[in-house]
Amino acid sequence: MPARADFKELIPAFEDAFGAVGNRRLLAVRAPGRTEIAGNHTDHEGGTVIAAAVDRYVEGIFSPTSGGLMRVQSEGYGLVEVDVASTEARDDERGTTASLVRGMAAQFAARGYTPQGFDACLRSDVLGGSGLSSSAAFELELGQALNAMWADGSIAPDELAMMAQRAEREWFGKPCGLMDQAAVALGGVQHMDFGTPGVLAAEPLDFDFAEHGYAICIVAVGADHAANIDDYAAVPGEMQAVARELGADVLSEVRVEDVLAAMPKIRQTLGDRAALRALHYYQEDWLVTARANALKAQDLDRFLELTRFSGESSAMFLQNVSIGGSAEQPSMLAIALASSLLCGRGAVRVHGGGFGGTIQAFVPLDAVEEFVAGMDAVFGEGACGVYGVDHEGAKAWWM
Repeated sequence: MPARADFKELIPAFEDAFGAVGNRRLLAVRAPGRTEIAGNHTDHEGGTVIAAAVDRYVEGIFSPTSGGLMRVQSEGYGLVEVDVASTEARDDERGTTASLVRGMAAQFAARGYTPQGFDACLRSDVLGGSGLSSSAAFELELGQALNAMWADGSIAPDELAMMAQRAEREWFGKPCGLMDQAAVALGGVQHMDFGTPGVLAAEPLDFDFAEHGYAICIVAVGADHAANIDDYAAVPGEMQAVARELGADVLSEVRVEDVLAAMPKIRQTLGDRAALRALHYYQEDWLVTARANALKAQDLDRFLELTRFSGESSAMFLQNVSIGGSAEQPSMLAIALASSLLCGRGAVRVHGGGFGGTIQAFVPLDAVEEFVAGMDAVFGEGACGVYGVDHEGAKAWWM
């Protein structure tokens, strides 16, 4: 459990926003960011992924109130106020923090819990638009807070993850899969299977990259992927359009052999890009299982080899590395630079949704300093971070 003293640092900011604490009950909540280890755009098709919670956090103090407002003050942002009396999704809130507050409250209301007012003061080093899923971290920060305040902590992490996904999809308006929320909720390194709707099947993987001589480096390329939400949405949209051509909802419900047999019709009806993205799904889903088996066998060399194949599939077939025909190609440049710095060692791949945001590299420990310096020289000081795994996931406790 994180040290309680860490959260006392938030009390002055809380009092600046909401007045003296006095005898108010205070709840500390911490939710990590996440890194996608394997499975690029497979989760929303009912496929498999490997993901890990990382040691960057949304942290906050929450306090119940007798009023009718849910008030959230985040460091560096304005105050958000949401009336607990209404939990219906609102078109004018799409894409805003308020939509997530309202959406998470709605998930509890749907389960029979009564939304009540609260004040919250948050800080975060999970950078927005960085590919570490600041949105999922914020959702699970709220989820564990409301769980403690409204449900006496009775809702399990996997259920909180599915509640958070619904809030992001239906209230915020982003057609996300479940990987981000599940990784943040569960913590550690998890091999997840999304083949059964409404069920989160997760298997913890006991693997330490540092013990095998490697670090996980994530490079923010200076382009906020939130600006490319339409490009992101087109990926599941086109994959699922292929599935519908064959009478299914998602690609996991269709055999690759049937997709290949229907390829002429798919090309004519949906175009080549949709066909390529469907083929990426089948290759990447196989690669996830193969990489999970490699980690179970403690075979890092095999894992790295398969990760390179995955990176190539994302670039060539999924096509979420570059941004249309734009002259600005920060993710592709970052991958090229990282590959040059690694000189055939380790592995590099697009990270998360793509179209900007971040890339991920598995870097030999003896090359980390040079790698970080090389990436920062191009993308700015602090662009390349070295990450450890958070093993607890989102947690809340009364101070």
